[in-house]
Amino acid sequence: MKYFTYILYSKALDRYYIGSTGDIDIRLKEHLWDHTGFTGKAKDWFVVHTEEYDSKVDAYARERQIKKWKSRIMIEKLIGN
Repeated sequence: MKYFTYILYSKALDRYYIGSTGDIDIRLKEHLWDHTGFTGKAKDWFVVHTEEYDSKVDAYARERQIKKWKSRIMIEKLIGN
C-alpha cells in the first residue's frame, strides 16, 4: 500500500493544510464534510501537492517535517508557486 503526504489550499481562507493519508481522494472528501476541525472552516480545499511513500511512518514523518517549517514561503517554494 502507498501512503501520501499532501498539501491542501483554501482560497477562501488563503491558507494551506498539511496532512498524510493512505487515500487522498477519501481524505479530501473528509476535509470537505461538515466538521469542527480546522478544514471545516472552508469548503473550497483542493490538493496542491502530493508526495508518495512506501510506509505510513515515512509519510507522517514528512508531514511533521513540513509542519515544523512554519513557513508559507517554504511551502510555496515546495509546491512551485
